[in-house]
Amino acid sequence: MKIGIYGGTFNPPHLGHMAAAKTAAQVLGLDKLILIPAAEPPHKQLPEGSASPEQRLEMVRLMADNLNMPGVVQVSDVELRRQGKSYTSDTLTVIKAFYPEAELWLLMGTDMFLTLQNWHKPERIMELAGICAFGRTEQDGEELFAPQRKFLQEKYNARLTTITLPGLVDISSTQLREVLDDGQGEEYLCPAVYGYILMNGLYGTKADLKHLDLPELRACSYSMVRAKRIPHIRGTEEEAVRLAKRWDVDETLVRRAAILHDCTKYLELDEQLALCKKYGVELDELEQRAVKLLHSKTGACIAKHVFGEDEQVYQAIFWHTTGKVGMSMAEKVIYLADYIEPTRDFDGVEPLRKLAYEDIDKALLMGMEMTIEEMKQRGNPIHRNTQAARDWLCSHAN
Repeated sequence: MKIGIYGGTFNPPHLGHMAAAKTAAQVLGLDKLILIPAAEPPHKQLPEGSASPEQRLEMVRLMADNLNMPGVVQVSDVELRRQGKSYTSDTLTVIKAFYPEAELWLLMGTDMFLTLQNWHKPERIMELAGICAFGRTEQDGEELFAPQRKFLQEKYNARLTTITLPGLVDISSTQLREVLDDGQGEEYLCPAVYGYILMNGLYGTKADLKHLDLPELRACSYSMVRAKRIPHIRGTEEEAVRLAKRWDVDETLVRRAAILHDCTKYLELDEQLALCKKYGVELDELEQRAVKLLHSKTGACIAKHVFGEDEQVYQAIFWHTTGKVGMSMAEKVIYLADYIEPTRDFDGVEPLRKLAYEDIDKALLMGMEMTIEEMKQRGNPIHRNTQAARDWLCSHAN
């Protein structure tokens, strides 16, 4: 097994870190890549206003998820759990003990590579792991790497490989913190990480969560879900806008509802129930035990109470799972957009997509009947609101 170890303060993790991690994993043919945020970096002191260790760990987890390398990338809190300075030699010793047969590779940027001999126990580091250094710019090439590579090979018998990443966004975390404090820097960050920064007010950001522009609202939404859900959320937004244009519905309203409609999708049952209790949402017996029915209700509450969305957005999100009798046009649009957005692929989706632009009520009826049939086949109970909505649409369509 070949394992890469990529450590750092990640304060914050940015697109440069992501590109370096992905490229190194591909070039080295890594079976596993472990991202490790440092608790107390030996070579520098964390500046005032830094994110907490727990916040940096969460941002690294978001970055790892958005690398879209399942089964390869994982995040470790080994340095956060250890007292004292986060010496790389200690971390590599722990990892080698856990994976004694693995071939370890330590990933680092140019500055770290050029000063590696000054680290704590450099001989131990290069005994335990090969070194993979990557340059952030095309200037970080052979002219810079070659003398240091020769020195480390001769003095420590080091295993070395160097990579230049041409075209990589050239920004340090220090520079990024400065521009974030000035209300800029979104383009250097994975949207989910940027959303986390906004929601937690990190690095001097002062976002008014109740009055976010669309890009910031998207980022916050994406920070609350797993990366694999983001294409569906984007697809639902795109589909909602197309349906809104067809049926003369407020595009901004349905866009904001679509962005937030799944924001609590990954909360566990106890977390969903706690939010319902907090915001006074009454639940029937089925809803109290069926977690899949709750994210529409809790998502609506977060949209309203955290992000300041109006009642129409709240209602559109609230009913997008079960439907209800007497749905508004915005509620119909979000229900159908969630059902037929471009990433959906199931038997009958194409006729349903076509019908959604010809007769929205007939499309809703068709969708609900498909849902009811699927629930019956799986032996799952059908929520009373879905059954009532289906019956209402039957009488309405006729």
